[in-house]
Amino acid sequence: MTINFYVIDSSSLIELNRRYPIDVFPTLWKNMDKLIEKGFLISHKEVLKEISVMDDSLKKWAKKQKKFFKELDETQMEIVRQILVKYPSLAKSDSETAAADPFVIALAVEMGSSSQQTLYPTIKGRIIVTEEKLRGNKVKIPFVCKDYNIECINIIEMCRVEGWKF
Repeated sequence: MTINFYVIDSSSLIELNRRYPIDVFPTLWKNMDKLIEKGFLISHKEVLKEISVMDDSLKKWAKKQKKFFKELDETQMEIVRQILVKYPSLAKSDSETAAADPFVIALAVEMGSSSQQTLYPTIKGRIIVTEEKLRGNKVKIPFVCKDYNIECINIIEMCRVEGWKF
């Protein structure tokens, strides 16, 4: 069995909560919880910081997800540094939910390291889930991911890949 590993950005979590609230679409959120429990869906602590400024059901859900939000480690810090040297405008985005972008990318890059692939030899792909789109040379997550050969999909595409139907 091959496995996809997903790293999700705050834009997708916010969009998911906006369009498919937890109280109306509990099965969708339970499916997300199952992926998190298996370790196949993760995010970064910086994403938690971004969504914690809101006072809604997403914040409450996020606070319960102990395994979901990964801490910054030395490898990620070095990757973030490399990303920001090459793409300094990634840190200067005018979006209120862009501060975590280099950390989300670094987490996905780190997942592709040889040590991670030894732990999970059946990895099919490491995929970043974001609502950002590739538009010209605008430096957003999908633009940087092209450089690292990391696939980017949105939340609905992730549901399709996982075969979820509601």
